Amino acid sequence: MANRSFHQHANSIFRPSKLCRALTLAGLASLLSTQALAQTEPTPTTEQEAEEQIEVISIVGSFRGSLASALNQKRFETGATDTIKAEDIADFPDLNLAESLQRIPGVAISRVAGEGRQISVRGLGPDFTRVRINGMEAQSTSGGTDAVGGANRGRGFDFNTFSSDLFSELTVRKTASANVEEGSLGATVDLRTARPFDYDGLTFAANLQAGYNDKSEEVDPKGSFLFSNINEDRTFGYLISAAFSERNILDEGFSTVRWNNVNDFGRYRGQTTGPELQAINDSFRPRLPRYDSYVHNVKRTGLATALEYRPSMETRFNLDVLYSKDDSTRQEAFMQGILNGNSQTAAMNVLDYEIDNTNTVTYASFENALIRNELRYDELSTEFLQFTLSGQHQFTDNLKMDVMAGRANSEFDNPIQTTVVMQKGGQDFSYDYRGGKRQNPELLFGAGVFDPNGWTTNSVRLRPLGAENTFDNAAINLEYILSDALTLRSGLHYKNFQFETREARRAREDAAGVVMSANLIRQYAAGVGPYANWLVPDLAAIDAAYDIYSNTGVFAVSTDNRRVDNYSAEEQTLGAYIQLAFDTQLGETGFRGDVGGRFVKTDQSSTAWASLGGTQQLITAEHDYREFLPSLNLVFEPMDDVIIRLGYAEVLARAGLGSIRPNVSVSVSGGARSISGGNPTLEPTKAKTYDLGLELYFDNESLLGVALFRKDIDSYVQGLSETKIFTETGLPIQAAIDACTAGPGYGPDCNENIEWQTNTPLNGPGGDLYGFEVQYQMPFTFLPEFWNRFGFIGNYTYVKAQMDYVNNTGVVLATRDLQGLSEATKSATLYYEDEKFAARISLADRSDYLTNAIGRDNNISEGTNATRNIDASMSYQLNDNWKLTFEALNLTDEVDDQWVDASGNRLTYYHATGRQYYLGAQYKF
Repeated sequence: MANRSFHQHANSIFRPSKLCRALTLAGLASLLSTQALAQTEPTPTTEQEAEEQIEVISIVGSFRGSLASALNQKRFETGATDTIKAEDIADFPDLNLAESLQRIPGVAISRVAGEGRQISVRGLGPDFTRVRINGMEAQSTSGGTDAVGGANRGRGFDFNTFSSDLFSELTVRKTASANVEEGSLGATVDLRTARPFDYDGLTFAANLQAGYNDKSEEVDPKGSFLFSNINEDRTFGYLISAAFSERNILDEGFSTVRWNNVNDFGRYRGQTTGPELQAINDSFRPRLPRYDSYVHNVKRTGLATALEYRPSMETRFNLDVLYSKDDSTRQEAFMQGILNGNSQTAAMNVLDYEIDNTNTVTYASFENALIRNELRYDELSTEFLQFTLSGQHQFTDNLKMDVMAGRANSEFDNPIQTTVVMQKGGQDFSYDYRGGKRQNPELLFGAGVFDPNGWTTNSVRLRPLGAENTFDNAAINLEYILSDALTLRSGLHYKNFQFETREARRAREDAAGVVMSANLIRQYAAGVGPYANWLVPDLAAIDAAYDIYSNTGVFAVSTDNRRVDNYSAEEQTLGAYIQLAFDTQLGETGFRGDVGGRFVKTDQSSTAWASLGGTQQLITAEHDYREFLPSLNLVFEPMDDVIIRLGYAEVLARAGLGSIRPNVSVSVSGGARSISGGNPTLEPTKAKTYDLGLELYFDNESLLGVALFRKDIDSYVQGLSETKIFTETGLPIQAAIDACTAGPGYGPDCNENIEWQTNTPLNGPGGDLYGFEVQYQMPFTFLPEFWNRFGFIGNYTYVKAQMDYVNNTGVVLATRDLQGLSEATKSATLYYEDEKFAARISLADRSDYLTNAIGRDNNISEGTNATRNIDASMSYQLNDNWKLTFEALNLTDEVDDQWVDASGNRLTYYHATGRQYYLGAQYKF
């Protein structure tokens, strides 16, 4: 760019059509408001400048229009960002926000019940990613099956709480800036709901769909609507939108709950000794080979409202309210052989077996086996509510202020989690995972397993639980234009985060006197395995007979019986930043960016049950830390349509909520003083980040981008031993006094001012993460008629990061990939769009990743195999108001395939949820 500023150059690219200009003006108005409130990037100071900056899109068609608008926003950002606009959120066949985000470069998702739940960005998992809604940090948690981690009690955001239909814009910020709050190593994700000034006056839109799942063979409703209006003098507007969906999903497959080689079998063909018995006892076999059948019912309701008041060109106020309710039930049925208990395996007689070259017993048959059938039933709900009040005022041409205050609350409740297990011994049983049967194993059960007589009750488990997160936020930001080239920004941000989780259980999870007679057993029609019907406990009949939910007697539940999972934390954070933004020329090169720093002070307290000298006490530990985080973002435009980005920042992510709980055991034995459990003094994980990007905007709506990135992560939380003075642990001094008093006595040789041995999570050695992204977007307008209606969007991301995993003495056990990191993620969409008809097919691919770098039960590691999801959608515009739609999700019926031991690839969980289809109609005026 020889002699024009960046914005001047953008204004001259090309002019939009009237329709697209109106859409883009509305989109930019909302964008500018969001940028000011979220404090992300520079915003124009007048409406005229805003209009000038967005005159860059000239296309026909809503989907292409949203792609072009998002691409234009990316181009003008100082940092590395990617955005999805409202039209392609609505048009992509996505069940929730996570599935919308997976189309952004570097974003991978994990799924539960066939839909996205959490995201990873550039290899860093959900605990390293922050989420803001309408400029304010928020948290949402939900429940899941044990195979996907169960209830979320961490910092990761569960996106399956929300429907995509409630949001107008999703932005993933992959580089840090001083005016964006700290807390992320991976990315900051900004979610934005619609506002009335996004639309030009009275607007109404409604969408109604019927969904069909080919596995459950259920038909379910899905719908949404939006109503928005602005008064005649364009000073006040209001908007309301709502979304509703229901899904009935059959989630079936196989699992083993890991493999081990420690529970020896008693006999091989009647012999208690011999080389064959020794061989099978020395090899890995499944702990619980079983058929699984889950039934999920998910009802999701969402509501978003917005009020916007603009008394003058210089002043605006916004009130945004977001509500979401996820009500679900889940039933889990299992039919399984028990191979993981010495008391059971000692009685079993191995009849035949096969061991492969990875020391895995891939096939075995038994007589006198123990079989357990179980049924679990959960009722789950997540209720989310956020209020955000924000305002902006232009004092002078050079001075602007914006303020924000709000609260976000997410409450997860699992009031009923009931499992009844029945068992029968003396049965024939075999399993076969050989060769191709790994994806379709054969489990054979003797005839007695299908006889309702002779069963006994193994256990009755009642485990209600819940978790609540609350964010209170307040911010004030000032922006002063020093000159045409320089802008100074500064601000203060206060945040109070409160977390609490609870869980109750019975004192003993035994049979509780429940006699498993035939009238307490029912048939279960499963769709997995060779058996049309299983026998499982009838929970309704058992409750009617024994009143298991009475919370009295042997069925009484109490948090005292599960104190380890009853804890809370609070963090009060005060942040301040200063930043200098610039937009100028270096000779013939356009040059812009920002440089600044952010100071943050965090006061943390965490409360949990601890064992102090053998006595259980509820204690609170205190900790605080201060950090200064510099950042630099540079953008060069050496020639027309070529952008080079450079970025450097120091970032942090706070320690996991489960790791900072003071659920310690403080004890003294002789001269040994020890502390074990959590660590409330964990420091945040910090990293230095480096980014280099090249973007070529080679044609209208087109981009070829390459980005290189690196993160030097200084620590990774692991369990380690350390010697430290008690007063440095953050634990109350009384804990040392009590432990010493219960031991040798409190005095010179046992007190809080001498060293104690700790075995807790510590900030262990870190590692380097590096990788690259390639992004390509282009409409095929250069082709002849018809073919020029097609276009393509694609991206590929490669990430590598290895960590030293150590034991509690600091000895390196292994150097392996970072947990949750997929080396390769890619997505691609081929689309077609004309005045009436639109269609697209999308692929999202994620390579395998580790879930436990050091495997349990003597396995090398644990992980999840690669996934490839293909979705498609079509629409036909009947007239100006009506449109017909068809969507198809998971066309390849992709499975969740988890394993233990990389060399053996031993199956632990293999489930499918089927293909999902939606047929619907949209109305808009």
